[in-house]
Amino acid sequence: MRNKTSFWCQECGHRSPRWMGKCPNCGAWNTLVEEPSTTKSPKNKITGNSQFPKLISQVDLSQEERYSTGIGELDRVLGGGVVPGSLVLIGGDPGIGKSTLLLQAAGSLSAGGKVLYITGEESMRQVGIRAQRLGIDTKKLYLACETDLEIITGYLKEFSPKVAVVDSIQTMVHPDISSAPGSVSQVREATAKLMQYAKEYGISIFIVGHVTKEGTLAGPRVLEHMVDTVLYFEGDRHQSFRILRTVKNRFGSTNELGIFEMRHQGLVEIENPSAMFMARHPLASAPGSVVVPSIEGSRPLLVEIQALICPNSFGVPRRMTTGVDHNRVALIMAVLEKRVGLRMGNCDAYVNVVGGVRLTEPAVDLAVALSLASSFKEVAIFNDMVVVGEIGLTGEVRPVTALERRLKEAESMGFKKALVPGTGIKKMTLPAIEIYPANTVAEAIAAALNR
Repeated sequence: MRNKTSFWCQECGHRSPRWMGKCPNCGAWNTLVEEPSTTKSPKNKITGNSQFPKLISQVDLSQEERYSTGIGELDRVLGGGVVPGSLVLIGGDPGIGKSTLLLQAAGSLSAGGKVLYITGEESMRQVGIRAQRLGIDTKKLYLACETDLEIITGYLKEFSPKVAVVDSIQTMVHPDISSAPGSVSQVREATAKLMQYAKEYGISIFIVGHVTKEGTLAGPRVLEHMVDTVLYFEGDRHQSFRILRTVKNRFGSTNELGIFEMRHQGLVEIENPSAMFMARHPLASAPGSVVVPSIEGSRPLLVEIQALICPNSFGVPRRMTTGVDHNRVALIMAVLEKRVGLRMGNCDAYVNVVGGVRLTEPAVDLAVALSLASSFKEVAIFNDMVVVGEIGLTGEVRPVTALERRLKEAESMGFKKALVPGTGIKKMTLPAIEIYPANTVAEAIAAALNR
């Protein structure tokens, strides 16, 4: 064995024999850091835990057993519960509630077997005080304060827990690697070791990951590829609502959404998120306010989009968005100028999604366009109307998926009108709601704003 040093990219994990200002793999600047690496002779023998190749027809395809976390919204984003032997990564900003959520889940899971909670950032007393405040039953919940990975794997062998929580992966240290905690080598080695124990002993392991100021998980991108499930905790720390989003899931659907509210007793799941987001919707709609039925994961969600258009006096107009893609809003504004004739090139534009939700599907295009046009013309749309549709560059309104489910959710929340794409609605079984079909953006604006 001989020790050598290499340069590792802190963004993508690329290894380089020498330092370079720009990573040749991901293109990030000043991310190569020198870390020691160990070169070992390769092993060509088959270990006792190795499995010989078999026909795919001989693979056991029986439905895997899942553990319920006792938190419905967390079970939803996991695809129905915790799969034995899975490795789940939860990322989020500091103070967003990652440790609180996992401590609550660990308390519920301990009712069916032993659960080991490993903390590398807090003392046992700190975790115990939080568990007492949250009212967690700790009879079968074991707690360990440790950062040495070899000692942690010894705990997993000795206790054989059903579920283990590691908070956080950036604090774990492998004794054979001399680099600092949180480096590429340490994070990759710790994750690989935990993955090996999860698969070998059937232990479900949750690991907490820090995020950078850009909102991505700290450490190499290979971390997300190694784990089975990646969950992101979103929300503003100054607000009480938290959103748990599925980014990757080998055992269920992706882009699933779980919504919580942070209270004194911990995170409380929201069973009817549409009612929560519509609670502050004004009775008399103001110009620039539009409600859109969006599909997040497997359920519809009513969300309010607000826009503000005001004249610019400084020559360079501002474009600011929160909750929707900035480039998508710029594209919609270009369509409004070219196809509808709304001259907003010398105006500042601000678009916000109420409640801290991030909307990514193109079905919200028409709602964004109408909110901009409503604010520009200073005319409010109908207060009991929802708007949904995708916009093309030629100004056409394209159909969206799951239109019936979207409108049923709107009807259940008391909305009487719906502005939808005109293509294919005659073949659908729509709820008892007044339909305003539109084939172009100009037709949609005329139907919603021309009273």
